[in-house]
Amino acid sequence: MLCRFTLIPDGGVLIYQGAPDDTYETALLSFGLNPDAALIFHHGRSLPQDKKIEEEEVAIFLTSSRG
Repeated sequence: MLCRFTLIPDGGVLIYQGAPDDTYETALLSFGLNPDAALIFHHGRSLPQDKKIEEEEVAIFLTSSRG
């Protein structure tokens, strides 16, 4: 399973390849991102962090600095 994460506002792109039952929280943590500081959207609809990854592409709105 592959999912493309586009980071907002910087436009960076991360590609996640994981197990079929992985969640968005698992993916964010694997990139070193705090799930509590990110909002996940697919086609303008908010997705919960504990949702199983089924979408091929999502937008991640970072609510605080990654540094």
